[in-house]
Amino acid sequence: MRLTVVGCSGSYPGPDSAASCYLLEAEDGGRTWRILLELGNGALGQLHRYVDPLTVDAVLVSHLHADHCLDLCGYYVMRKYHPTGAQPRIPVWGPAGTADRMALAYGLPLDPGMHEEFDFRVYDGPFRIGPFLITPVPVDHPVDAFGLRVEADGRVIGYSGDTGPCEGLDALAADADLLLAEASFRSQDTNPPHLHLTGTDCGQAATRGGARRLVLTHVPPWFDKQTALEEARAVYDGPLELAAAGAVYEL
Repeated sequence: MRLTVVGCSGSYPGPDSAASCYLLEAEDGGRTWRILLELGNGALGQLHRYVDPLTVDAVLVSHLHADHCLDLCGYYVMRKYHPTGAQPRIPVWGPAGTADRMALAYGLPLDPGMHEEFDFRVYDGPFRIGPFLITPVPVDHPVDAFGLRVEADGRVIGYSGDTGPCEGLDALAADADLLLAEASFRSQDTNPPHLHLTGTDCGQAATRGGARRLVLTHVPPWFDKQTALEEARAVYDGPLELAAAGAVYEL
């Protein structure tokens, strides 16, 4: 399984990265399967750097904030109007209401909305896409939100989505080969509950769960990313780094 960071900026696109988008690839049945975790602002353009976006097999959206899903609007246009012809429908997994939210974002009537381009599906237990086994895990955020545990080739990636500290985060970190965790907050600040993680929160979850590698992501452009790294390093002694656009992890 290969993870490519397409975008990792927190809350909105930053000077060095688009908003959240992670490409997962694995071989099965004589071909490469590709899924996207998130498709936030600015990510579709950057995706072209790594693969042909028309070769993606499915999109998984953790929640319906713009920095995690808004470039589905551009992807709808690409798949509907591409000069090679309208593309086959692909699954788009997300919380309840994803289809209507995306139709409204593009100013479409709810029927048909984007249903002719995307096969919208609601998280309801584990499911498979080619070689990937995906387990959605409810997490703590002001809207309906999920972390995602992805297994393929005998390896496990835990992705936090956006969340405050919670049991779901611990489940995602448990025995993960790589924990991709958002670090939007700083411990030195007075932070609202039920919203985001600090670097300390990420490191503690990785330690509790025995995650073998920790990658911090979703740091907003207004913060120094090194703060998140230093916080996590103080409580986690495994391999640790900051996500960066273009980084590739082979598991």
